[in-house]
Amino acid sequence: MTIGLDMMGGDFAPLEAVKGTFEYLQEENSSAFLILIGDEAGLNPLVAEYKIPKDKIKIVHADEVIDMHEHPTKALKEKQRSSIAIGFHLLASGKIDAFISAGNTGAMLVGALFSIKALEGVLRPTISTIIPKENGGTGLLLDVGLNADCKPEQLNQFAVMGSVFAQTILGIENPRVGLLNVGEEEGKGNILCQATFPMLKENKHINFIGNVEGRDVFIDKADVMVCEGFTGNIILKLAESLYDITQRKKIQHDYFDRFNFENYGGTPVLGVNKPVIIGHGISQARSFKNMIALAQKMIEKNVMQRMKDELV
Repeated sequence: MTIGLDMMGGDFAPLEAVKGTFEYLQEENSSAFLILIGDEAGLNPLVAEYKIPKDKIKIVHADEVIDMHEHPTKALKEKQRSSIAIGFHLLASGKIDAFISAGNTGAMLVGALFSIKALEGVLRPTISTIIPKENGGTGLLLDVGLNADCKPEQLNQFAVMGSVFAQTILGIENPRVGLLNVGEEEGKGNILCQATFPMLKENKHINFIGNVEGRDVFIDKADVMVCEGFTGNIILKLAESLYDITQRKKIQHDYFDRFNFENYGGTPVLGVNKPVIIGHGISQARSFKNMIALAQKMIEKNVMQRMKDELV
């Protein structure tokens, strides 16, 4: 398998991306050949400094960078020689099997939607986040920002895609799916939740357990929690702030340490034809290592095809 990595995306590029590449290649189970996309003159000395094996990587030169503040669609169109544009060209043409970047999030989403397309039948792709559970387990929340407004049919598909991801990547055999709502009883919530509940209840591809509330997010009530991206993004940012507060106040606890996004690397775009993983702009070496490892696992487990099969 071949994985493409944008070496110019993120606040600490390209150094942390190179360090993450080195750390990944030190892992016993690392099996991917890596295409490093970025400024060759800047990458070559770092690759040499970290003694990255040349038979494990190939550098593809990109002399443009899409900055964080740039308009995604315009930048992709005008900067064809940027690391993100080249990455999606390689992905769409089959030269790489997955693409990773901690660069401009909007450009990554636009590139995913227009270069490799959504899976057949998918109304809208989604992005998710890992939820650390109080009991040591792990859950999944989606959508967390890609789709601020949703239709019931979209939430129904998010539940299926989230279940497949939880099974294949998180190792949860029969993930419990909950609809995030303001009450447990059927019929609660806004128009979206009221219309979505019966769809999830009738969906034979998921293990639907009913509504879950905000107080249930971090406890072991559901493995996959579904909501529209507006609510999901607020929960995600709240969770990030919890970790930041514990760091500032020097509160040491194993549970709160699990809120560190570096542990998970980045978030995959679910519902497109090939793995695309988006990292945080402040990603450092551990994030890049974990993003590459996640891409490898998604390829090995054939996650996208399994989602397609379940959505039929």
